[in-house]
Parts: sequence; structure tokens; C-alpha cells
Amino acid sequence: MIVRFRLDGKVRGGSLSVEENRIVSSGDVLALQDVELLAPCQPSKIVCVGLNYTEHARELKMELPAEPVLFLKPPSAALATGGQIVYPPSSRQVDYEGELAVVVGKRCKNIPAEEAEKYILGYTCFNDVTARDLQRKDVQWTRAKSFDTFAPFGPWIAKIDPSNANIETRVNGAVKQKSNTSDLIFDTSRLVEFISQVMTLEPGDLIATGTPPGVGPLQKGDVVEVEIEGIGILRNSVAP
Repeated sequence: MIVRFRLDGKVRGGSLSVEENRIVSSGDVLALQDVELLAPCQPSKIVCVGLNYTEHARELKMELPAEPVLFLKPPSAALATGGQIVYPPSSRQVDYEGELAVVVGKRCKNIPAEEAEKYILGYTCFNDVTARDLQRKDVQWTRAKSFDTFAPFGPWIAKIDPSNANIETRVNGAVKQKSNTSDLIFDTSRLVEFISQVMTLEPGDLIATGTPPGVGPLQKGDVVEVEIEGIGILRNSVAP
């Protein structure tokens, strides 16, 4: 597991052993509970994919897309595990959307799907927080998806098989989304291929791969968790 953290006012990176709750960083061995976890990378852009689970498309009674539907979140929306999601004054409905995210490891452009894994550093949990009322009002999605704190991801970066990982979203402990990445319409390699034809992907960039069925609203004070098999739990509260 790759982590990024703050200790004694300094930002550092390291390798985490989840079983031992220890971080190795520049020769130091640190206890996980003694550091402040940060978002595990600093993306130059967050590329998101809409309507990419078969069951979610059925839930919305929509046809499966012929190619990925893309939108962007700004890096300023990033939030680490443990951070608070802030309800914007202009919105009355803020929704959770649990997702698997790809973390780009090497600069890439026009990469064929069969070579995509060479350019992937690993995977992390992602929450595509959305002001749903503003999304409906604006038709296009930029404002609804882009508020500060609307892109929580973490808690770290892991190497997993992205084709068959259980994904679950919980609000105050209640399961709201439960699926598996095998239901993705466009898998991670296909997404790297498609997106890299559009834009150059830089190290640390994120590709949020879409959400399964069961999205819904968050209330102030809620605790939302996105758990992905082989990675861990991204946990955030909603500011009161």
C-alpha cells in the first residue's frame, strides 16, 4: 500500500503494512495511528466516468452507453480520508457515489488497452460527491461535481485485480451500495485507452470509474464509507 501523510508538520510518503499498522518511510518505521493520512496522491486532474455499471443503467432505465461518458472534477475538490464533506449553501441535496479509482503511475497518451496496466500505479477508493439538485438544474455537471471537498479518495493506493473486486458504500453503518467491479461496462484498461486518446494523463491523475446502483442523499452529520475489497475503507463525515 502506498500512503501519503503528515508528521511533525512535514508531508511524507511511504509504504504501509495494513496487517501490522506500520509505515516504512525513508528508513523510518512509523505507527499508522501516529500520522495524519493525506490524500494518497496529488492529481493534476480527476477524470470521472458516468453510467459505467450495467445495473446502475438498468436502475435509471437508460441504455448502455456506446463509449465512456466523461466529466472532470478539479484538484481543489480533493479530500483525504477522515476529512469533512461540506454542504454548499446553494444545494439542498448532496449525494454519495462510491467508486473505484485508477491512479496513473506514468505519463501516457494514446495507450492501447492491452498496455494500460503498465501505466497504472494502483487503485483507491473514491466518492463522487454530487449536488444532485444543482446537477438537475444546470443540466451539465460541472458545478454540481466541483465544490471543494467533493472528491474524497483514499485511504491509500493498492495493487488489486480491478476486474473482480467487491465495492460497498455505507452511510452511518447502513449499506447503501453493494456491487462488484465485474459489472463495469468499460473496464479500467479500456478507460485508460479511451481517456488517453483525449488527454495526456500525468502521474498521480485519477480516473474515477463510475458508481454502482443505490446512490442517495447525505445529511449533515452523516458518516459515509466506501469500502473496496483489497484496498480498504475511505471514511468521511459531512460537516454539521
